Amino acid sequence: MDEVEGVPVSALKRHAELSELVEDARWRYYVLDQPTVSDAQFDGWFKELLALEEAHPTLQTPDSPTQKVGAAPSGDFAKVQHLNKMESLDNAFNADDMAAWQARAERLAEGDPGPYLCELKIDGLAVALIYRDGRLERGATRGDGRTGDDVTANVRTIKGVPHRLEGDDIPSLVEVRGEVYIPVEDFKKLNEQLVEQGKPPFANPRNSAAGTLRQKDPRITAQRPLRMLVHGIGVWEGTQEPRTQSHCYDRLREFGLPVSDLYEVVPDLGGINAFIEHYRVHRHDPAYEIDGVVVKVDDFRTQRELGSTSRAPRWAMAYKYPPEEVNTKLLDIQVGVGRTGRVTPFGLMEPVVVAGSTVERATLHNAAIVVKKGVLIGDTVVLRKAGDVIPEIVGPVTALRDGSEREFVMPTHCPECGTELAYEKEGDADLRCPNARGCPAQIRERIFFAAGRRALDIDGLGYVAATALTQPLPPQEPVVRTEADLFDLTLERLIPIRSVVRDQDAQGLPKIDPRTGEQKVVTFFSNLSGEPSQNALRLMEELERAKECSLAQVLVALSIRHVGPPTARALADAMRSIDAIMNASEEELAAVEGIGPRVAATIKEWFEVDWHREIIERWRAAGVRMEDEPAPEKGPQTLEGLTFVVTGTLEGYTRDTAAEALTSRGGKVSGSVSKKTSFLVAGENAGSKYDKAVTLGVPILDGAGFEVLLNEGPEAAAGVAVTPEG
Repeated sequence: MDEVEGVPVSALKRHAELSELVEDARWRYYVLDQPTVSDAQFDGWFKELLALEEAHPTLQTPDSPTQKVGAAPSGDFAKVQHLNKMESLDNAFNADDMAAWQARAERLAEGDPGPYLCELKIDGLAVALIYRDGRLERGATRGDGRTGDDVTANVRTIKGVPHRLEGDDIPSLVEVRGEVYIPVEDFKKLNEQLVEQGKPPFANPRNSAAGTLRQKDPRITAQRPLRMLVHGIGVWEGTQEPRTQSHCYDRLREFGLPVSDLYEVVPDLGGINAFIEHYRVHRHDPAYEIDGVVVKVDDFRTQRELGSTSRAPRWAMAYKYPPEEVNTKLLDIQVGVGRTGRVTPFGLMEPVVVAGSTVERATLHNAAIVVKKGVLIGDTVVLRKAGDVIPEIVGPVTALRDGSEREFVMPTHCPECGTELAYEKEGDADLRCPNARGCPAQIRERIFFAAGRRALDIDGLGYVAATALTQPLPPQEPVVRTEADLFDLTLERLIPIRSVVRDQDAQGLPKIDPRTGEQKVVTFFSNLSGEPSQNALRLMEELERAKECSLAQVLVALSIRHVGPPTARALADAMRSIDAIMNASEEELAAVEGIGPRVAATIKEWFEVDWHREIIERWRAAGVRMEDEPAPEKGPQTLEGLTFVVTGTLEGYTRDTAAEALTSRGGKVSGSVSKKTSFLVAGENAGSKYDKAVTLGVPILDGAGFEVLLNEGPEAAAGVAVTPEG
């Protein structure tokens, strides 16, 4: 079968693969503050996703990464709802991209939307501050755009952020958005202090700011040199709202809020390009790291007319500068093994400073990429620190070769268990270790993943602990041989364990003890007197708590391919128990919203493996909860079989509560208007979705019509809807 519902199977597979990569990258970047792919790589995946969805619109669902912002909150702090959605920005990478955005804005505005405000794109952490009656009430991270982490106590420690606004005519309620950062020079000093204290330094200023703002102890945050610059508003009530972005900055500065002076209002595209070019040359002049320029339509009324897509405003664009590059020596190419068995080559290089941090490792993805890049062990290579996050080997400097270089040979057997490597299916780019049950590397990675925030959230079971449990030093035997052993751990089994410390970012490479020059050994679960350490006691407490995790968290922890948090939540909501999922047919699984036949087949295949079922039964016997509470009884499903799109601002509803009102009555909510749309629910500032509904002849309901729909049903709503001629 070459197509599924008109979409080529190859496109479905690539879309699913890209979606998983993007979601994982977002989680690591926004929540863990441990990014694993470069900005350039992420942008490439995202652009490819957009292109696939443009070619095959049915792939664009509300769960698609293209319809989301950021990532879910971390879980370490109380979760809070933003007053208005915090959106992301679309990216431009060259002058043509910028011209296309300006032309599109001009077309949508039916005239020149300028002037434009140009400002620097700070590489920091996005936050929103709420001031009520002039007093700082709350500070929150962006999270997924709708829900963020409450970091109020830490925000109050940031120098320059006022606890009370100054001046006259202060709004009764104002939400300001901005970036929290650490200045470059302060970042260097902070890392020096950490090193002197024997603590690991931060990778870059952005990660240091994010890690500092997420400290559970505000006293630690207060000791760090955090700063903030405000660059926008989400809500303004009680006084006359400014007319323009630039006027808004003047007002915010009068209130005592920190606003940058490094912006300029320009009349046209020529002015935009001049500003971008100036800071391309003077990129390192500001006191903070930047990775580009943000361009905004200055007039607020025009901003509202242009509206937003599901994730980004049409009135703003981020121009991203090319990543920085340096040369260094490629000393060796080694491989690491991931939790799915994927074997990934990575380069070991002479340490080099690039984009403000020292780099000595860079991924090479797979053997084909090594060949494609033409790099040899011993080469001088071009290293690019894309987006100031993850280093990438671009290629060799062949003119510097002296004949001593040698080719990399991909191993034929797993470096950790000795199993012969193989491609999972014909045409795959990645070799995998097929010994999923017995490979120590895969078990280690899966245990670490199962303990992560997206899964069981077991504090105390980090990478060092996962390594100790699965790969202790002889003569101890592993106490965790598969996930099935996890909840059978006891203090008696933990105490004897000694382990080599491994660096998770090095994909399994051992850390070196600087005092001895040898691999660093730790007794992680016992103290000097042989009694249980705090690590051991905390782990046992956390394992007991994890037994009460939701079914969705358990499903994620099982490392079923393609079952991340959204898919796990959909399965749990639909079937309520592990037994129902395990015994469901492929057709029943595929019928779950957002699953589809490909993922259903993967889920069914996973549950048919004996040792996978053993994990479930052992966890169940240990007391892990394997079902959720029964779903609440549904009310009348008056909207069953109908598809809705919600756009604009509805009085009395947020976008989420309006969608919930529809889905609770059996309706389906889509992110885009098509001929299959039953009704468009359009509030104020509806934007392009309204225009498309008019073009397609889709019935349109205003706020009053929406209430008729909810209270009296679709037939009554059809009588009050505006039905344009298609």
